[in-house]
Amino acid sequence: MAKLFRAAIMGPPGSGKGTISKRIAQSFGLQYLSSGHYLRESIAANTEAGAQVRTYVEKSMLVPDHVMTSLMLPRLEQLTDQSWLLDGFPRTLSQANAMNNLCQLDMVISLNIPFETLKERLSARWIHQASGRVYNMGFNPPRVQGKDDITGEPLIQHDDDKPEALMARLRHYKDVAKPVIDLYKSQGILHSFSGTDTDRIWPYINSLLSTKMHTQPSGYVQTQRP
Repeated sequence: MAKLFRAAIMGPPGSGKGTISKRIAQSFGLQYLSSGHYLRESIAANTEAGAQVRTYVEKSMLVPDHVMTSLMLPRLEQLTDQSWLLDGFPRTLSQANAMNNLCQLDMVISLNIPFETLKERLSARWIHQASGRVYNMGFNPPRVQGKDDITGEPLIQHDDDKPEALMARLRHYKDVAKPVIDLYKSQGILHSFSGTDTDRIWPYINSLLSTKMHTQPSGYVQTQRP
């Protein structure tokens, strides 16, 4: 790849960001940077930042902007000569502005998934807490029910994945994400994709990236509906 390429993916909980991110990373050779991975890593390392993160995570609270930026920006500074895809950062306008001072994104992918689809996915979602591996009882179940495929440890379901908490989570996501989406839309780098099936959305994202990464045309806003 001759030119460095930096992208971010946005979407509500259950939108399929992780699945699509891994496909992008594998298909286009981008380094996959998951904020969730770095949060878990900092907790496991028991650093000062990790202790702060643990406090919020244990209370099921969002990690504040200043903690997220202090965790993520140094990692981006170490990757000045690499192409990458960000998942889970920036989440807020404050985080987006802080990152803009360090580097400019070439593309932002936004996933628009109907509420009923998100509800179905999240109600069937179980997680291996230590690694962040996600299973879905409908289309990606574990080999042994209730157990992680790699470690055999128990899977959990987050309280905020349960239907009664989901509406509040999605409302909060929309409120926080809108200014970030508006920012990237104004910069001409936002590309929105709507649908209910990750496998049907993926070819449109794949086609867009194939075009952008080879020709690098000037940015534009585009909404795709498979």
